[in-house]
Amino acid sequence: MTRQVVATGFGGPEVLQIAETEVPAPGVGEVRLAVRAIGVNPADVKMYSGAFGADPAALPIRLGYEAAGVVSEVGPGVTTFRAGDEVIAYRANGAYASDIVVAAEALSAKPPALGWPEAGGLSLAGATAVHALRVVSITGGDTVLVHGAAGGVGLLAVQLAAVRGARVIGTASAGKHDLLRSLGTEPVEYGPGLADRVRALAPGGVQAAVDTVGTDEAVDVSLELVADRARIVTIAAFARAAAEGIALVGAGPGADPGTEVRNAARPELARLAAEGTLRVIVARTYSLDDVAEAHREIAAGHVTGKLVLVP
Repeated sequence: MTRQVVATGFGGPEVLQIAETEVPAPGVGEVRLAVRAIGVNPADVKMYSGAFGADPAALPIRLGYEAAGVVSEVGPGVTTFRAGDEVIAYRANGAYASDIVVAAEALSAKPPALGWPEAGGLSLAGATAVHALRVVSITGGDTVLVHGAAGGVGLLAVQLAAVRGARVIGTASAGKHDLLRSLGTEPVEYGPGLADRVRALAPGGVQAAVDTVGTDEAVDVSLELVADRARIVTIAAFARAAAEGIALVGAGPGADPGTEVRNAARPELARLAAEGTLRVIVARTYSLDDVAEAHREIAAGHVTGKLVLVP
């Protein structure tokens, strides 16, 4: 049996329940995973909020896309992993559980130096950041503006851009500026006058922008500062992306899922995290029983880094 978080209806976190369900034996190409940590992401909330539709036939909805844990059983044909291996799983649908069955191809080895919460929260935000930076072709010498730089995707995006040799300017509230500086990012406070503050920091111009928050301010300032619209990407401004002709990546209507790019990013993300080049900032951990509280926090939109569930 496993303890599995499901959404029994559409609405707010009050629709979340924990169900006791059977875990099937792993089939061909699958493994059973004893879960140690699960990344919480805004997309998890959107699955039952109605943002991605509200078809009653989809209920109950099993939540979660990423986890880390220990292989407990392997199915026929699996030769890359064995029982006892510590792994990171992405994409792992229904990851909000104490035990899951997942395709072996969704697994990568967890570096021993990487803690469980960090491993559980690495993949989705990290792969999203890699995808966004790939779309806007970040290279050495670029100056890139990252909106929402202290969020789960933002913190990884600013670090990955710096690894690629870019100069990084990141928007965040003043209380998060010291953290951004420690990661090699030049912080700037969002709000009225943002474009002018960025110009003062970068009189030579901004070549690319990554929007992780989806606000009109983020889109408008990006359009004002970046000459080439092909070098502006958003993960959240669905309507504005279509209207303005800028790139939209991730989940949701009209977005490029970037499946191949994201899958290919997993070994690089694990390597950089193991080396300490890439820091996964875990804001808080919650038990499965406190999943509704975790979702209320992430829906409020002010988390610094990642929230992680620990079964």
